[in-house]
Amino acid sequence: MTVAAEAATSLDDAVVAQAEAALETIGRAREAVHTIIFGQESVVDLSLVTVLSGGHGLLVGVPGLAKTKLVETLGTVLGLDARRVQFTPDLMPSDILGSEVLDEGPDRRRSFRFVKGPIFAQLLMADEINRASPRTQSALLQAMQEHHVSIAGERHDLPRPFHVLATQNPIEQEGTYPLPEAQLDRFLLQIDVPYPDRVAERRILIETTGLEEARAPAVMSTDMLLATQRLVRRLPVGESVVEAILDLVRSARPEGGAEGVSDKLIWGPGPRASQALMLAVRARALIQGRLAPSIDDVIALAEPVLKHRMALSFAARADGEKLAGLIGRLSARLAG
Repeated sequence: MTVAAEAATSLDDAVVAQAEAALETIGRAREAVHTIIFGQESVVDLSLVTVLSGGHGLLVGVPGLAKTKLVETLGTVLGLDARRVQFTPDLMPSDILGSEVLDEGPDRRRSFRFVKGPIFAQLLMADEINRASPRTQSALLQAMQEHHVSIAGERHDLPRPFHVLATQNPIEQEGTYPLPEAQLDRFLLQIDVPYPDRVAERRILIETTGLEEARAPAVMSTDMLLATQRLVRRLPVGESVVEAILDLVRSARPEGGAEGVSDKLIWGPGPRASQALMLAVRARALIQGRLAPSIDDVIALAEPVLKHRMALSFAARADGEKLAGLIGRLSARLAG
């Protein structure tokens, strides 16, 4: 065996050993989250996929579905410094990023000092992000992409890891500023939060209206999370999965897309969607106890990855088409 081959074997063994340890930790993290969040298995898993992939998530659901509680619980379980900002029309970029204040020292000399805003957290919840003005949205989303902010010409790096879980209310659209397409593309996944089923809602009634409030334990540390994120990027992806990702994303475009779908779209996913799927399928496999993703992972993540990166034409909307239906037809081709 050559030196190169021995090194490759050693690397593979190290990845497997690290992955097996991560599987156990991630399993305990899921259980810890579910002690607080009832009946939202898919939402919890997709949120974990987002964080383990190193990305940001957009949670879409009506009020009262525990979106805020989910983010708080994830922060505790994953060992992250979590903060929340309530977005309102009068929120300014400096309210999020921070600003410089004028200080006077004992010698009466004056100087500017930077006061960090709430964005300097490892997990930031941007509550009702579509209620803030486009200027404030842009300031946050630029920081999400570049992982630093610039104030008065000075660069200030954000913590590592840095994740944003933003919420958006789909029914109260009056007085809102919907996110433009280029800004939506910054989110790795769009996570739709449904109503709980009857069994879960019954458990919510019983366990959240007593004298004591349950608290989730811390399962991971920041260093463990960063190591797991690096592991996700090292997991192998088979050629068939790579081709399935390319087929799915390229078929969802108005130019060169699948027949019967492309003419219903005015814009579709770019390469960032392929990158998001490549990372997300690895993270989903790891969460489910596997060391490599399958085509089933691509199908399961197709809607969360693509839905906010596509737009129907006016004619398609008039005909009653839905994005979920189009993505479902494209995904079915992979299964076939």
